[in-house]
Amino acid sequence: MKITVIGTGYVGLIAGLGFAKWGNEVVCLDVIPEKIEKLQKGICPIYEPGAEVQLADGLASGRLRFTCDVKEAVEHGEMIFIAVGTPEAPDGSADMKYVYSAVDEIAEYMQSYKLVVDKSTVPVGTARVLKERMAKRLAQLGKDIPFDVASNPEFLREGRAVGDFNNPDRIVLGVFSEEAGTRLRTLYKVFARSNKPIVVTTPETAEMIKYASNAFLATKITFINEIANLCEQVGANALEVAAAMGKDGRISPKFLHPGPGYGGSCFPKDTKALADTGVKYNAPLTVVESVIAANQRQKQLAARKVTSRFPQGGTIAVLGLSFKPETDDIRESPAVEMVQVMLEAGGFTLRLYDPKAMDNAKAVLGADRPGLVWCASTAEAVQGADAAVIATEWSEFSTLDFDRLKAEMHQPILFDLRNVYHKEDVTAQGFEYYGTGV
Repeated sequence: MKITVIGTGYVGLIAGLGFAKWGNEVVCLDVIPEKIEKLQKGICPIYEPGAEVQLADGLASGRLRFTCDVKEAVEHGEMIFIAVGTPEAPDGSADMKYVYSAVDEIAEYMQSYKLVVDKSTVPVGTARVLKERMAKRLAQLGKDIPFDVASNPEFLREGRAVGDFNNPDRIVLGVFSEEAGTRLRTLYKVFARSNKPIVVTTPETAEMIKYASNAFLATKITFINEIANLCEQVGANALEVAAAMGKDGRISPKFLHPGPGYGGSCFPKDTKALADTGVKYNAPLTVVESVIAANQRQKQLAARKVTSRFPQGGTIAVLGLSFKPETDDIRESPAVEMVQVMLEAGGFTLRLYDPKAMDNAKAVLGADRPGLVWCASTAEAVQGADAAVIATEWSEFSTLDFDRLKAEMHQPILFDLRNVYHKEDVTAQGFEYYGTGV
């Protein structure tokens, strides 16, 4: 099939790579010439395991190409996926200007039937709005061309997105017409042999499935974080609590990992957008609203563990800046929030290191900001530090040499905010240990 993907951000790029791998002819469109030039050379603009290899394979096969030419991209695709950003607006709602712009451009350049598929995370009801907008725009242009609009939300985990796209838990298709459903089923028939569930429903239901899924996972994370906070006060062990809870099949152990809060490009934005939709439709989502507030509070609590221990400030090694391992994404990262809180507290020198997110962190925090020292390794970061903070659970932080740490650090103190280690093992090495919920 001939497929066009509008947007080469996180979702669009992974989708384009996946569709090309399945044997389709794919054109990916973006408005940033520098990004397109890099992609054409096989340079991946994001760190995502497996993406660069798949990019090289797609280019070599001739099934994948990148362009800034809107006309070329629209004319190519029988099926056009919109995968542009829907950033958070000042009021917490989703900013839809890029999605609307994409639909307007499709209408302007299309000369034959197109199936327009919204893959961006959008408020419930968007597909219907896009269908009406496109019909109106085509009428204004004097075009009598048939088209369909559908919703096909993504469920990708950063750090595992390539695998998730090629081996999904489920595929959700929200369609208005039988024709759209048939075409999308044909595209995803690659999963027929593996019996992956394909859910065909209305666009509104498909859009809600995406938001409800993310909100539930965010709720689960926040719940165990608040239980962990209580465990610290009453002398219970949150890790043992979570493990026992997870033995219940109705609960499962997934996402029951106490930490400094969730971050990234999805959960923070999507929970706020869902809560905003609830307000607009007079169906308030009080649980989701509480999750949003509690998660922000959790990030502050994580920082206060350090500032309370060092009320006069100190030199702190911060290990990990991305919001989770195996990504360079620092959006809404608890680690970045902690750095900002400690800088505002005053008196701190922060020695920062992350395996992949250093450039993104410098762009946000300031490469030359006073109080920040950018380090090239864990060993460099801990030199002369009064304490080390594991803020992101990168695998390389799970094999720290505590004898070497003790020799390099000014004081043997570890804030293990992700519970990478067992408290008794670290204290046995002569370290003062602070975890989350233990």
